[in-house]
Amino acid sequence: MSSRETGLKYRRFARTVAALATAGLCAGCFQPMYGERSPFNGPGVSSKLAAINIIPIDTPNGTPIARIGVEVRNQLIFALTGGSGGLPPTYDLKISLSGNRQQVIVDVQTARPDVENYSIDASYSLIDLATKRPVVQGRTFARVSYDIPGQQQRFAGARGLLDAENRAAAIIADHIKQRLASYFVAGT
Repeated sequence: MSSRETGLKYRRFARTVAALATAGLCAGCFQPMYGERSPFNGPGVSSKLAAINIIPIDTPNGTPIARIGVEVRNQLIFALTGGSGGLPPTYDLKISLSGNRQQVIVDVQTARPDVENYSIDASYSLIDLATKRPVVQGRTFARVSYDIPGQQQRFAGARGLLDAENRAAAIIADHIKQRLASYFVAGT
């Protein structure tokens, strides 16, 4: 065996050891986002999320967006507290919504839509109750499509729209929850 081959084997071995050592060091830094304790020994993310008061979404009564606002709020309450009720609030979450329907595919014979997209745009602000200042602000959206199966089946089309609204509300709630959780973990 030549000295060149020995040196090559040594370098491969050294690289492998260095990679394993780096992986071992990084493994000690990993912490699950929803762990019980924070990296700074304060309350965990789940406790911080449970201490958010979600202000009822201000929408005109009797409108479709009012029902969606209730759905988004209910989804968020369950996602943040796990259904166990909240802690005393330390933050307020203020949300505003707008919804929109758009025809995607139109039947050329009847000029009626066969497929529509339903979209929700949301803006939110997390306000620290101690300072009364917003700590997180953002915008998110959800776009979902649904079929309108034939024009003779009006109930199926109405139910498709209702399901699309509910799916979009769940997406909005999940986006907001993930953003708030990342704020509590990273602080930004």
